[in-house]
Order: sequence, then C-alpha cells, then structure tokens
Amino acid sequence: MVEGYFLISKSLILSEEQKEIVQKKLAAKINSEGFLQVKSQIHRSQLQNKEEVVKKMNALLAQALKKEIRRIATKPSKAAKQKRLESKQKQSQHKKNRRKFRPGDL
Repeated sequence: MVEGYFLISKSLILSEEQKEIVQKKLAAKINSEGFLQVKSQIHRSQLQNKEEVVKKMNALLAQALKKEIRRIATKPSKAAKQKRLESKQKQSQHKKNRRKFRPGDL
C-alpha cells in the first residue's frame, strides 16, 4: 500500500482562490494538518501503487477545480402538459374499469 500526501496550503501550483476551492470540495479527504491524503493498494508493486496515487491526486484536484455548469430552469411545454394529463386520465379510467359493476350504478 502507498499513501500520498499533498499540502494544499503550501502548494506553489495553486492560486489562493484555487486552494480555498480545493479545501472546501475535498474536505473529507483532507486531514487535520491540511494534507490531502490518498491511498492505493490496487497493484502488487509499490511503484505501480505510487503511480496510481499520483493519478488519483491529479484526478481529484482536476475534478475539484472544474467549474460546475449551472442548470437553466425551464418550464414544461404545452404538449408535455397535455400528454401528462392524458396519461393521468387513462390511468384513472383503468382504475374505474377495475371496479365491480353494481345494478344501482347506472
């Protein structure tokens, strides 16, 4: 097994803004001293596990720094509303047809 540590606060690669973003998004993987901690024990060889740790750290940092695309709220179209209401009517009719027929219902 290989454990990798990356001290975010002393990093020369990241700007101050990026450091704050990484610390917020990866808070679960950062220990009390401020190190980003990643483990790997996938491979039998230590060298391959070291490479895996580096890949994992790079992927975590890239994902944390990736900008989120905001969803644009849209309203359902008239056709979609109509289709939904028709399906509800159809389901209602199915349930009505399941009822027992009684002579007094007419």
